[in-house]
Amino acid sequence: MPDRDASRRRRAIYAALALLSLFSVALVWARYAYSQEPRFGWVIWNLFLAWIPFGLAVVVYDRHRAGTRAAMLLPLGALWLLFLPNAPYIVTDFKHLSPSAGVPLWFDIVVIAAPAWTGMLLGFLSLFLVQAVVRELAGRAAGWLVALGALGLASFGVYLGRVLRWNSWDVLTDPGLLAQLDGVLNDPRAVAMTILLSGFLTLSYLVLYAFMRLDLRDR
Repeated sequence: MPDRDASRRRRAIYAALALLSLFSVALVWARYAYSQEPRFGWVIWNLFLAWIPFGLAVVVYDRHRAGTRAAMLLPLGALWLLFLPNAPYIVTDFKHLSPSAGVPLWFDIVVIAAPAWTGMLLGFLSLFLVQAVVRELAGRAAGWLVALGALGLASFGVYLGRVLRWNSWDVLTDPGLLAQLDGVLNDPRAVAMTILLSGFLTLSYLVLYAFMRLDLRDR
């Protein structure tokens, strides 16, 4: 019975995330159909990228539950961490908001807010799964160390993507970019943005974590 309940909860989460994603895509399509301005098409691509770390985390979690050794999970975990910044990245797309003659500003806010919220959920749920795996393998403290470290690195990754226009796959296709990190770390904007995003993402994740661990049977 517990396995069946867990399976139902998983399907419900998948369905909710899929509906949120479809709603986000529908908003972009509706805006284009109404205004004929292809202004927010890139939101769909960013939302697709936000699904990648979630999918990788599900694979890591399922393989762990199937008995795969930790050493075999490390490459997938590294790939998950590499793509994790794509999930919260959409929050920074609000910088593209500006008044439009044909579309109310409040509608454009929702066009970005819906995929941004979806991306945040995808990232946090993927982190919850990875943290659960680390907790079972190495203990609670290690789980939180990985979670907080991942949020900090993801925040730095958002800076690299938003300001320097780097992509997650650049590490694989153009490893020479890593040599430029020394200069990036000396940029006050990188430090400020990483600290600010880390605080926001960490506090937001703690709220979600508390809800995910809540037992509704408690009185």
